[in-house]
Amino acid sequence: MATIHLTKGGFLRRVADFENNPNEWKFLGDKPAVIDFYASWCGPCKALAPKLEEIAKEYIGKVDIYKVDVDAEEELASLFKIRTIPTLLFIPKDGAPQITSGVLSKVQLQKIINDTLL
Repeated sequence: MATIHLTKGGFLRRVADFENNPNEWKFLGDKPAVIDFYASWCGPCKALAPKLEEIAKEYIGKVDIYKVDVDAEEELASLFKIRTIPTLLFIPKDGAPQITSGVLSKVQLQKIINDTLL
């Protein structure tokens, strides 16, 4: 799999250390990232998963694609106020993240990545 599953510890190391910087967004990654907040029982999440795998392979070395299981990582889901799944967080190298909910097509994902992250 080209997507990377994140736990809280991985998030703190790879994305943002919200424990030591609770009032400031400071992205720790070396390239832009997309985080898929999902649940294993979620039908729309299952529909999105293969598209994200394809995107992860296409953009390898350019964009990191992460997955966060909202049931296993409730603190992360709460931090980003995730109420609907799937929810995608698009994180540029510099600047504030952008969030979108729902299933996107591969073309929509590519457009957002190219326009927002690259």
